[in-house]
Amino acid sequence: MGTPLGDFIRAKRDSIQPQSLGLPDHGRRRAPGLRRSDLAGRAGISVEYLTRLEQGRDRNPSVAVVNAVADALSLAPSERSHLRYLTKISGGECTAHTQPAPPPREVRPPVLETLRLLEPGIAMVTNRLGDVLAHTSAYESVTSGTGLLDHDVPNLTRYVFTDPRARAFFADWDDVADEQAFDLWLAPSIENTEWFTAELAPVAGPDFTGRLNGHVVPRRGALRLNHPSGCELRLLRETLDLPSDSQQLVVLLPADEGTARAVDGLRGLPTHGRLRAVQ
Repeated sequence: MGTPLGDFIRAKRDSIQPQSLGLPDHGRRRAPGLRRSDLAGRAGISVEYLTRLEQGRDRNPSVAVVNAVADALSLAPSERSHLRYLTKISGGECTAHTQPAPPPREVRPPVLETLRLLEPGIAMVTNRLGDVLAHTSAYESVTSGTGLLDHDVPNLTRYVFTDPRARAFFADWDDVADEQAFDLWLAPSIENTEWFTAELAPVAGPDFTGRLNGHVVPRRGALRLNHPSGCELRLLRETLDLPSDSQQLVVLLPADEGTARAVDGLRGLPTHGRLRAVQ
């Protein structure tokens, strides 16, 4: 049985063309990307050991090996961080002997007060599973008519992968889907991720599972939205991590004057209160 670490290394190896690393092209082969021998040679490890890593038969590589593999794959800083994280969870350092379970949904009063002070801005409190735990009235206006907040327990990840309206709402749906799938690896705990993916995978299908197991580190550029009213919005995202709560405070800022005017117009739409905490 494989591990997230092995899956990531194999996915990155398959995605790299030998020519991009100055390696010779060996001609047609059954699998795309680098050969195991190419990567092993660049990392200074044996092909047999690399095979064990990819297949999950070695779960505790040394720091030196992890760094060597990262160098051999020419990983970006964000990808290196992800590789180190996957090394920890594959080795069992981050797992607890508990049953899969949903994370806490409570938002601390000081965080809610901070959110209130951000009115009339567009902001929400979320976690890495995509739960929308609290939001400003402007966030409700910007998402009105999309179905995102229609559920008693709104969840952005579930919405992206299971609601057809999401593909119209997010102009760059593929990028947003990559982000939501990748963030599950950064969820409050492995148990939370296991619980959520077991629930979502059967209904979301390969669009979700392929991204989750592909370990593609997302770009996280500007968020482009097609509001049902006809407004086209381009928003910049600023995220404040709340590590003690395993939550994030996300503020969405208009990226241009046209978006700012459109958001002002949407704020005049009826909402359900100035600040809403989702219980």
